[in-house]
Amino acid sequence: MCCGNGSSSLNDLLTKIREFVRERDWSQYHSPKNLSMALSVEAAELVEIFQWLTEDQSRNLTPEQKAHAAEEIGDVLIYLVNLADKLGIEPIEAAFAKMEKNATKYPVEKARGNAAKYDELGNGASSEG
Repeated sequence: MCCGNGSSSLNDLLTKIREFVRERDWSQYHSPKNLSMALSVEAAELVEIFQWLTEDQSRNLTPEQKAHAAEEIGDVLIYLVNLADKLGIEPIEAAFAKMEKNATKYPVEKARGNAAKYDELGNGASSEG
């Protein structure tokens, strides 16, 4: 995984987050409940950028909008990585496992070009999210 200069990794980010939190003695506030709530707030702040944009505008952000989106994406990722760390979940492994599950729920032959939810595709997939 890379961002910015191409040399960053999720482990580098986790190390930086842990150091940042430790230096400020914030771990006491970072329960899974609080981190998941903060993650939700930051995701909502990302959504807010797009709230009244047209589809085309959302694909062609101004430099200011793109910079704002980058900050909010950074916040979302920080809280997500911190939450995964607190829960002992490796987020990349979790994402790959979920992609495998999604491949079963959304087989190419039924889902290609179709925005329907898995339970509307007629593939008999389970209703788990």
